[in-house]
Parts: sequence; structure tokens; C-alpha cells
Amino acid sequence: MSKSSIGVAVIGAGMAGRAHAAGYRSATTVYDADLPEIRLVAIADVNAAFATAAARSFGYDRTESSWEAVAAAPDVDVVSVVVANPLHREIVEGLVAAGKHVLCEKPLAPSVSDAEAMVAAARASRQETAVGFTFRRSPAIAAIREQVAQGSIGRPLHFNGHYWCDYGCDPNGPMSWRYKGGVGSGALADIGSHLLDVAEFICGPIQSVRGAVLPTLISERALPLGTAVGHAAAAVSDVREPVENEDIATFTATFASGATATMSASRVAYGLPNSLGFEVFAERGAATFDLARAGEISFADGSPASITQGFRQVLVGPAHPYLTKGLPMDFPGVGYGQNDLFTFQARAFLEQVAGLDGLPRPASFEEGLHNLRLLDAVVASAKAGGADVPITT
Repeated sequence: MSKSSIGVAVIGAGMAGRAHAAGYRSATTVYDADLPEIRLVAIADVNAAFATAAARSFGYDRTESSWEAVAAAPDVDVVSVVVANPLHREIVEGLVAAGKHVLCEKPLAPSVSDAEAMVAAARASRQETAVGFTFRRSPAIAAIREQVAQGSIGRPLHFNGHYWCDYGCDPNGPMSWRYKGGVGSGALADIGSHLLDVAEFICGPIQSVRGAVLPTLISERALPLGTAVGHAAAAVSDVREPVENEDIATFTATFASGATATMSASRVAYGLPNSLGFEVFAERGAATFDLARAGEISFADGSPASITQGFRQVLVGPAHPYLTKGLPMDFPGVGYGQNDLFTFQARAFLEQVAGLDGLPRPASFEEGLHNLRLLDAVVASAKAGGADVPITT
């Protein structure tokens, strides 16, 4: 890209949209100052109050009430799409046709066929595109991936992962798009998509899934009287509608390497607002991660003497991926949080658009399509009573 500046817009001013908006604002404050000028142009949302609040909070020049206005804006080059999953395809296809570079939140689309069409549209447009699998930006998770890839702890044998949240625990919580869309579009797509991506990010491609169970435990919810942001509580009406998707997803998987995975995702895990965690057991070592302690990992290998052998705490610091110049104080033990991952992701996508290679690129649309095929396989396994389902390519 030869432009001297890059104009940024975010479509969606809810919980994740605000994280994208903040990420772009901070992206120029980290790493080396070799990006073109970044202009924070617009926040778009059908809810004018949400758009205005986000634009004011994060320093964007204006608000828009539609994605079409963003697509038509000559001063916008890069757009994050952070809206309900069923809306992704129309918006993304419209943006790339208008010459915009697009970072789309995960999951890429509501179905494999929609994702295939989006991949084709992106390829035809030759625009830069990416999917927001933000946990790839975690220095701790990336450090574990490096240890596995280097072979220092041998071949992975077992990945045990979970993503447990409690945003769906309250049966009186308001109905939203997250509870609509059919089996597989609930906890599995919302947070299980992240878990599956992390599992493959560390252990390589998944070959098949089996034993899937996708129960719906809260069967109906009341319509809200107003508009709620993200998972926030809201006043509800007397009108109730059925929940169309799953509250919990559990399944096992086999990697192409022969390693095994056990995984679960839940939106009704009482007391756990945002609990992503996993263990990787390999031939000569093991590692664990817990998002509640994002700035550290536990690690075990054969290097210590037997008297001190076992898991040890490793604090993330400049020796780990993305930390050097990635924080204002890039010092060992300072720590970081999930919001910082959006900054790292925004920086990586802006570098991709600018033709730079300082950071690994975010996940591609093709990888987003692959993730949807994994989700489809889990659903197929559940519908077949837990049968083994190979991953299609």
C-alpha cells in the first residue's frame, strides 16, 4: 500500500467493537514507528448513542449509522466488522467490493457456505483481510506454541482445553442474537471457536472430532425492553422466545499428529466470567495457561534436578513473543490483559495492510473458513450421537 496515511473505521460499537476501536487507537503507540499515519475516522452503529459514546471515548472523528456509509467513505481504508455473526457476509462482501481492507470478528460467518463466498469475494477483490482470533496475540500462548514447534518438549500427546463463561447463567437475562441461529451457533461458535483455534495454533491441524454433546439448558428468554451492550443485564418484557442454540459444547478431537484433545465450552459456568484455559502434555514436558493469570504460564520439562522437578511458574516478559516494545513498560512481570491483545492484533493488521512484516499476520479468511468446518464437524458429531466426523477441506 503506497498511501501516506490509513483511515480506520469500526462497524459495531458494542463490547467487542469498543475493544477494536481502542486497539486501533493504541496500535501506533507500540513497536517501531514505521506505520503510515493512522487516522481514526469513524464508528458505525445502528444505535446512535452507542456510536457516539465509542467515537468520543476513543477519539474517532465521526459516527455513521450504516455500514454502507463506511463502504462509500473515501477517507476509510481499513474496517473492523464487529456485529452479529449473521450480518458478517453482506457487510464484508460490500466492504471489499468498495476497496476496503477488512478485519472481521470471529466466527467468520454463520455457515460454511457463507464463509466460502466471503473467501471468494476477498480473493477477487485482492484486498487485505483477516479474522479476529485474538488469542493468537497472547504472548503466553504464543510462547507455549514456540516450545511445541521447536520440539523442546517433544511431540504433543494431549491438549485439554476449556472456555467457560457465565454470561448465560441467569435465566432472566435478556434474549439477544447470541441465543438465536440453530445448533452450533451458541456457546460452540461464540467461545468454542476461540478454543478450537488455540488448540490448532499450538498442536497443529485437527483431523477429526467425536463424542460431541450440545445441550440447551435454559430453553427460553425474555425480550429486552431496550438495548443492551454485550452481555450486560437489561430490563426485560413479559414476551419470551425460545433459545435456539446450545449453552454447553463438549467433544474430543484427534490431531493430524496423532495427539488427542478434550474440549468444552460453556456460557453457563457459574462464577467464571471469562475463563479460557488449557493444558498441553507432550513426550518430554507440559505447559498450562489460564486467562485469569494472563501474564504467566506453568511449564514442566526434564531440565531441573529430580528434587525440584515439576511445574514451575514462568512470568511473561520481553523474551516472550510480542512483549518487547508491545507495552509502555515492557518489563518482566509487569503483566498484560486481554485488551492488550486487541492492540497487538490491530497493529498486526495495519502492518499487513501497509506491507510490513514486523508481526505475524492475523488469521486469514481461509483459516476462518477452516474454523467453521471444525464447528460444523462438532455439530455433525452431536447430531450423529457422538460419531467420529472427519474434518473436510
